[in-house]
This record gives sequence, structure tokens and C-alpha cells, in this order.
Amino acid sequence: MNHPAMPRRQKLIVLAATTAISALMLSGCAASPESASPATSSPTVDSNLLEAHELVGLDAPQIIERLDTMPVTERPTDLIASVQSDALILTDGEQREMRLPMPEDEAYISIAPYRHQTHDCHFHSLTTCLGELPNTEIQLTLTGEGGEVLLDEARQTYDNGFVGIWVPRGIEATLTIEHEGQSGTATVSTTGEDDPSCITTLQLT
Repeated sequence: MNHPAMPRRQKLIVLAATTAISALMLSGCAASPESASPATSSPTVDSNLLEAHELVGLDAPQIIERLDTMPVTERPTDLIASVQSDALILTDGEQREMRLPMPEDEAYISIAPYRHQTHDCHFHSLTTCLGELPNTEIQLTLTGEGGEVLLDEARQTYDNGFVGIWVPRGIEATLTIEHEGQSGTATVSTTGEDDPSCITTLQLT
């Protein structure tokens, strides 16, 4: 028996699946340590990967700065850059991978403050994570356990809705972000290898 409506239904199913996958890729952050590549004892460098993405000669902090602050429309669609405690891990569509060591005295944490909508994230993905508030002026304060102010400055979130900070290793601190009379807090930790580099739980209320 013929079903005239079947081809249209199949198209709708394929369209819905494609849309869902695209949305996942756009906000795609590493949700847990288990989903990330395992750590290795030494960094590997694939010069072809670096050359293909115009990253030759840059170390981990420089690549992080370039990719996290890059306009969303200019970001490479075939490069995944995962910020972990000990290394920046790059993989691309050619199945190439490289690991660049992170600084021994600092860790990078990227924060996406939000009002209404967020997503799970553990290790920040520099090319795919998207937050709710891009290009937004905020006041950011980081306070140590003893009450000392480690950071207090006005910042603007990047085009991806995140703002990145370098934090001393071996500390736990309270991060406060304020925007237009609203504020939110989150705990920042750099004491362990699996501490998150991505904070998406800071809601402005």
C-alpha cells in the first residue's frame, strides 16, 4: 500500500534530527571529564594541524586567546579546542590531534553568565560553546577563601557569550558577576586535574 504522506514525514524527521545535531554542535561543550580525551604524559604537536588553522608559533594561552575571542561567524567549523587543566587539546576534521601544555602556575576558566537559558559544560570548547549573553558589559569579581580580592574589573563577554579569566592554581574562590542590577555567583576551583574550565551555572537574578 502506498503512503503519500510518508516521504514528507521522513523529511521532517531528518530535518528535526539535523536541527538537533546542529544545536548540540553549536553549544557543544564537554559535559564531563569522561567525555574528554585521556591525559598523556607529554604534549604532541602536529605541525600540519597548526598550519591548517593558522596557529603556527602560538602556545596554549595564545591559541586560547585567539579562539575564545574570535567572532562566532569566523570560527573554524572543523576544529575542536578543549581547555583542560594540564593541556589544550586540539582535534580537527582530518583526525589530527595535538596537545599543548598549559601554564604550570595558572588555569584558564571561561564563564557564560545567563538569565534564562544555559547548558551543561565541564571543559570549555573554544570553537563550539555558546552562551546566552554575547558582547555584554559585566562587572567581574573573584574573591579568595580568605576574603582577598583576586580580580575586580569591568569586562565584556566575547561574541560566544563567554568571558575568560586566568586563575592561580591551587585555590578555591568565589566568582561574582553583575550586570544591570542583577548578579550571580559561582565557585571556582583550580585544585584538581578534573576541575572545570567552563562555568555555565552562574545565573543573573
